[in-house]
Amino acid sequence: MLHKNILKIRDESALGEVFNESTLCFDKLDVSVEDIITERVYQEVAKANQQLSEYKHLLVTPTKKEQLLNQESKKKRHINPEKQVEVALRAFEGNGFFMLIDDLQAESLAQMVSIKPETMISFVKLTPLVGG
Repeated sequence: MLHKNILKIRDESALGEVFNESTLCFDKLDVSVEDIITERVYQEVAKANQQLSEYKHLLVTPTKKEQLLNQESKKKRHINPEKQVEVALRAFEGNGFFMLIDDLQAESLAQMVSIKPETMISFVKLTPLVGG
């Protein structure tokens, strides 16, 4: 039986306001930033495809084509998780959001994180300024 290592995550504003808290489970103690983003996106996509997403501060944003197809169809939604992982990883690398690991900013996708009971990952999504 594999032991599950639970990582606490939350979404925050740049001012520290917390919008959402949840957990991710891994079967190893050391994971990369890329692993964390990938697992989070897969969980969000699964919830969105089942229409279970209840909060607005998602890391995953369906493409315009996916949104249009989902509006036209009354069938179950289907967002492509692999595509959303690519989008999220590019967003991290392009400073679309950043991650704090116990209040220290993650520097790269390859950076390793040791999961401990007190480890907290904060996702801070940046909002472009208007008129600037």
